[in-house]
Parts: sequence; structure tokens; C-alpha cells
Amino acid sequence: QVQLVESGGGLVQAGGSLRLSCAASGLTFSSYTMGWFRQAPGKERVFLAAIRRSGGNTDYADSVKGRFIMSRDNAKTTVYLQMTSLKPEDTAVYYCAARYGASMTSGRPNYWGQGTQVTVSS
Repeated sequence: QVQLVESGGGLVQAGGSLRLSCAASGLTFSSYTMGWFRQAPGKERVFLAAIRRSGGNTDYADSVKGRFIMSRDNAKTTVYLQMTSLKPEDTAVYYCAARYGASMTSGRPNYWGQGTQVTVSS
């Protein structure tokens, strides 16, 4: 059974930082491109970042480029999202996702985590 378990969300003031983690189990982790998405209240879930299987390549949405950094540790089967310079508009539920193969955005993820809430106060 595949599980993606996010952690690290919480309440932070604007300008602050948070680090999200996503621990994966039940899959051949190194075969999956991993990604982060978020969903704000009343809005669709949107792509934020992805990291290729080896960890050598990352892609970011324009809204977070330069502020968020995604990384992965294949030995720990965990991915991270370091978020800095947080803004109130970053408030959302953040989801980890796994997609088999080399791309996150060419199709739907195979697996989703349950999400972790991030709230940025002004």
C-alpha cells in the first residue's frame, strides 16, 4: 500500500519560513517523480514544484520560483519543500504527489498525500 505522509505545516507570519516533508512508503521511490501542489479554499489544486527521480532537476511554478526549494532524499524516501518569504496568498493545503516516470505535469499523479495546512498571517 502506497502512502505519502506530509508534515511540517502550520501557522507562520508573512515573511517567515516553513519546511514541509513528505515521507513515502510502499513504492519504488527512485522510480517516481515527486511533486508538491496546493489548494486554497474555493480554488483548484495547482502545481508548485517537481523533482525528477535522481533529484538533479527541479521545476517550479512562477508563483513560487525563487522562494521555494524542493529536494529529495532517495535513501530516506522523503521529499522536502523549503518555503521562504511566505505571503498570505500562500495559505493553502499543501499536497505531496508521486508520478511514475520522468514528468509530473504530463499527466495526473499516481498517488497523493492527505495534505498539510499552511496558514500565513499578515
